[in-house]
Amino acid sequence: MKTVLITGASSGIGAGLANSFAADGYRVIACGRDASRLDALQLHSPNITVRRFDMTDRDACRQALKDCNAELAILCAGTCEYLDGGVVDAALVERVMNTNFLGPVNCLAALQPQLAAGHRVVLVSSMAHWLHFPRAEAYGASKAALTWFADTLRLDWEPKGIGVTVVSPGFVDTPLTQKNDFAMPGRVTVDEAVNAIRAGLAKNKNHIAFPSGFGLILRLLSRLPALIQNALLRRMVRS
Repeated sequence: MKTVLITGASSGIGAGLANSFAADGYRVIACGRDASRLDALQLHSPNITVRRFDMTDRDACRQALKDCNAELAILCAGTCEYLDGGVVDAALVERVMNTNFLGPVNCLAALQPQLAAGHRVVLVSSMAHWLHFPRAEAYGASKAALTWFADTLRLDWEPKGIGVTVVSPGFVDTPLTQKNDFAMPGRVTVDEAVNAIRAGLAKNKNHIAFPSGFGLILRLLSRLPALIQNALLRRMVRS
């Protein structure tokens, strides 16, 4: 039985992936911080075991992940906080960077002694770093850092036979996005996100992005002159 490790498994995409892989007979190690949600997840399937820890704590990561021996590790825990009116809040930025960037790095450092040829790590980023969305300074920067790190790490790990996949979702209907106070075009369900990720992984893709329509719009916007691009993005956030 293959083992899949999933962080951020207490809700959203992580919980959806945990249930999906467990239903297909994988041994799932579901990781997170919310004990009650993890316990509820474990009750769904005998294939799910849970590990509760804070991935921003390097020592906690090392202890919790030292004997996982997972062929597939999906690091999808994350958070989102916005800056208001361009007022830089250093504590907010630190929180977001710690969770979205340093947290996955801590997990990778803990898991790397167990990785071997044929294994794959997956880092869930976001389409948000493709464009400079207003208020998303911290979130976009954290996902840009994660993507850059993963794409560079692939250069060193692929020769060892270890795959590195970056997942870039658009808006997914999760407890995190339900807090947003603006329109979210192209929003998909958790089940749709899980299906897209699993389809991409089945093909050993290095990059998985969805939904395709919204992704295409963002790609086209990124090619516009900065003046037009910024005006459209401001209008999108206000709508």
